[in-house]
Formats: sequence, structure tokens, C-alpha cells
Amino acid sequence: MIEARGLTKRYGPKTAVDGISFTVQPGQVTGFLGPNGAGKSTTMRMIMGLDRPTAGSVTVNGQPYAAHRSPLTEVGALLDAKAVHTGRSAYNHLLAMAATHNIPKTRVQEVIEMTGLQSVAKKRVGGFSLGMGQRLGIASALLGDPKTLILDEPVNGLDPEGVLWVRNLARYLASEGRTVFLSSHLMSEVALTADHIIVIGKGRIIANAPVKDIVDGGAQHTVRVRTPQATQLAELLTRDGATVTSDEPSLLQITGVEAPGIGELAAASGIVLHELTPVTSTLEEAYMLLTADSVEYQTESATQHVGHGVDSPADAPISEGAKR
Repeated sequence: MIEARGLTKRYGPKTAVDGISFTVQPGQVTGFLGPNGAGKSTTMRMIMGLDRPTAGSVTVNGQPYAAHRSPLTEVGALLDAKAVHTGRSAYNHLLAMAATHNIPKTRVQEVIEMTGLQSVAKKRVGGFSLGMGQRLGIASALLGDPKTLILDEPVNGLDPEGVLWVRNLARYLASEGRTVFLSSHLMSEVALTADHIIVIGKGRIIANAPVKDIVDGGAQHTVRVRTPQATQLAELLTRDGATVTSDEPSLLQITGVEAPGIGELAAASGIVLHELTPVTSTLEEAYMLLTADSVEYQTESATQHVGHGVDSPADAPISEGAKR
């Protein structure tokens, strides 16, 4: 379990984390979301004792991280997969970590096999791809068979098979009663992996609830209807207080009335329906609504630049991904 109470971190005049309190429960996967600069990494660093809070406190399994006599068996963390001696092999890196806690060599071999590193275990880490570096970071986190896992962007650089593996691993570890706390910018993946979500924006908690509650809270309960009598149906629905929009002549997007009500109204009016589909909201949509006022770095849509003075690719704005 992770418990934060009034956790605050200031860097000079800037407040990175502003008095946040939350509990990460064992037995479930908790996603930690927020825009760049929201305070996610700072919070994770304070949990791991890498940054000292300006105020407040945070404990892992009942104690501050630094107070644990055997931290690797209490908490496993992936915060920076590149924080590895590039001249060492993956095996020797894990072996050196194991030696600090009297962890047997057999466990080193176990986590190498668990993370799919067998073929590269004796190779220097400096030659690893981003995905292999992530796998080594996860192997390091698992080495002490800890009660709590803290994973910052664990699927970064992984191929689809690797992403699925991390998802299944996180859920399996939680099913064993462990605490799993992970951050990711991939909303679709968090929606599939996490049971509970904490959203932070500008250093403050703006949501802390089960995934379903957050998604339902951001939903507009839209129903998509396709009918050759779209105009007639739209008039009837608008008269009943629904909001109707349309992108094409036979297609309606309706809010304010549930699908059964629309179907009953159409049947009573002799209107033929070719489609009647409730549109499910996504975690990404709910997240965007929640963090709309918390995004520090705003960007413009790429379509805004098309045909507006951008003469060549060299003149086009560079995306954040391209910079990296």
C-alpha cells in the first residue's frame, strides 16, 4: 500500500506537487495520469525517497521508503530505464543488484526468463533497444519479489506483444494481492489495465476513482442513428428536448435521450431505422475533459498548419515525439 498525506514539493518559487493525499490499495492496478509537468514523476520520486517532500509525508507498506531494511523486497520501481551502467551486461546488472540484498542467482535467472531477456542477458546494456531497456528495468523492479510495484511508463518502446505482456503482468501481480502503481500516456492501455485511476493536474489531484466512474463521468451518452427519415426524426427528438447534430444527411448524433426511447419514438412514428448505436465514451475523452485546464504546454492541431504558409517540411512545426 502507498499512502500520501499532504504531499508537497516546491522547487524555489515553483510548486510541483501541491498538498496531495491519496491511497494506492493492494490487490488492484492503479493508474497515475496527468499532463506533462503535472507532478507525476516528482510524486513517484518522493515515494521512492529520491526527492524529499517540502511538506507532508508518503509511506510504502507502512513506512517511508528509506526506513525499510530490505527495500527491494518491499518496493520494485521502474522510474528511468536508462539508469543502468551501459558497459555491464543485463545479467551482471541484475546480479549486482541482487548482491545488495542477498538475493540468490536463481532469482536473477527467473526474472531474466520472466521478462524475455534470455537471448540478450550476456550483452552490454549500452547496445539495447528502448524496448529491451524497458524489459531490463521491469526485471530490476521484480528482482526482490516485492509487495509493491511502481512503474513509470512501463510500455514505452515496447512492441504490441510487449505491451500485452506488461498488461497481463500488472494484472497478475495485482491478483496476487500486490500494490501496482503505474503511469502511462497511452489512455487505451490504461483503460485495459487499471482498475482505479488517480489524475493529477498542476500538482493537485483532480480525480481519484475507479476507471468506470471516471469514464462514465465524462460521458455525454450519445446515440448514433442512421435513418432515411433523418429530418423527421430530428424534429421529433428536438421537440422532446434532445440535442441533435448531423455530419451527413442520413446520420444523426443524439444526446439527451437513451437508445430505447429513440427506438420507441421511431416505431410509434413509422420511421425506419438502419442503425441505433449507443456511443460509449472512452477514458481518453474523459481524461481530456478532466485535464483541459491543467495542460501546461498547449499545441495546435496539425490541420491548422495545412495551406497556411508552411512551404516545406523544414518549415513545419516539430512534434514533441520528433524532438525525442
